Amino acid sequence: MSLTANDVKKIAHLARLGIAEQDVEHYAKDLSSVLELMTQMGRLNTAGVTPMAHPLDQMQRLREDAVTETDQRDHFQTIAPQTEAGLYLVPKVID
Repeated sequence: MSLTANDVKKIAHLARLGIAEQDVEHYAKDLSSVLELMTQMGRLNTAGVTPMAHPLDQMQRLREDAVTETDQRDHFQTIAPQTEAGLYLVPKVID
């Protein structure tokens, strides 16, 4: 797919981007190249390819899900400016 200068101007307008007039042809060429690459990639047979979440075969190091702090809820409730029924009362900020 080849983009024209008018296509680039329309895309720039929709994206609210300012493009200098002398750069429009350059952008048209670059964007057309990207679209051609996407077209080529779309034609590839990926039937036997397993989807990947990340290109590197690495595992996320996770820490053990264990409680490391004591429950201080009652203490925090006593020093809070306003509480009611175990909830913190805060000023209304949205009407």
